[in-house]
Amino acid sequence: MNVKRIFGLLACMLVVTVVSAKKWTAQEVKNVIYKVNGYWQANNPAEVRSFWDNAAYHTGNMEVYKLLKDEQMLQYSVRWAEHNQWKGATEADPAKWKYKNYGEGQDYVLFGDWQICFQTYIDLYQIQNDEIRVKRAKEVMGYEADSEVSDYWWWADALYMVMPVMTKMYRLTGDKKYLDKLYQNLLYCDSIMLDKETGLYFRDGKYVYPKHKTDAGKKDFWARGDGWVLAGLAKVLQDMPETYVRQPWFVEKYTRLARAVARLQQPGGYWTRSMMDAQQAPGPETSGTAFFCYGLLWGVNHGYLQHKEFDPVIAKAWKYLTETALQKDGKVGYVQPIGERAIPGQQVDANSQANFGVGAFLLAACEYYNFL
Repeated sequence: MNVKRIFGLLACMLVVTVVSAKKWTAQEVKNVIYKVNGYWQANNPAEVRSFWDNAAYHTGNMEVYKLLKDEQMLQYSVRWAEHNQWKGATEADPAKWKYKNYGEGQDYVLFGDWQICFQTYIDLYQIQNDEIRVKRAKEVMGYEADSEVSDYWWWADALYMVMPVMTKMYRLTGDKKYLDKLYQNLLYCDSIMLDKETGLYFRDGKYVYPKHKTDAGKKDFWARGDGWVLAGLAKVLQDMPETYVRQPWFVEKYTRLARAVARLQQPGGYWTRSMMDAQQAPGPETSGTAFFCYGLLWGVNHGYLQHKEFDPVIAKAWKYLTETALQKDGKVGYVQPIGERAIPGQQVDANSQANFGVGAFLLAACEYYNFL
């Protein structure tokens, strides 16, 4: 076969691919949001604890409300917040507050997994200015902002859990101390888990290369971990004033991470659980992919990332989310269960769902609506 014939066939294949790609309308995206969120809320009670996994869902649900103004969806978050008395961990005595290791007890008030709920409480306060909604957030986050230590965030997930709380607290109070503390805490986080070569984050200090490697000897970047970071940075930039002295530093960090993430996308549109070693835990995974899709969409929508460079990445990610992850009944599948790394041999499938995975999907869907 001659060269012209080969190029002609390739051109035809490209045309067929472009023509066959689904062209979404804004209304179709809304329909997907209703389907996914309706399925979740119909099958899961709102009255659950305010720990990170449930709270991550509500960060997505609040974006849905802002877009659709659906009162039923709003009340689902209000019921959750009221069930938890507008608090995270409930210990009253600051002398007993903990954060330096993992803990689910009510004394882990300064642990980020108990602070992400404040994102939703503050959002709900913006809708109805009832001081009870933010009283605990002001108490806990004010204490942290005023403290002398900066080692609160020692795992990548915390950058989604708490960074946006800091910028929301700034918007709530007008006090720059929250932005300064955000910067100080992030510097500490960077010192223990940021890979300077790539701009990607190891999940925590246990996974830093070369102390930890994949089975094949490669750097092991966990997709959901870096998904938390990219999505968290997008949320931070959304609320951080451009006049803040450190804002360009955050922009540079965000854009570098976005490019590092985009380079590691699989042909199927998803990111594997170990981002640089697809064989460590092969196959699609939704939560990391959805957070990446949201983070990249936000950057394009707000002018921090260029359409030409990132639109193809977004298109493939959205195709995966809607054609593979999303099931006919509205379930979001292929979500890796709660964990902290890519686990060889761990299987995820169409029935693998989780609250935080739905939250991530909703974030991406709302931002894709804005994209269109």
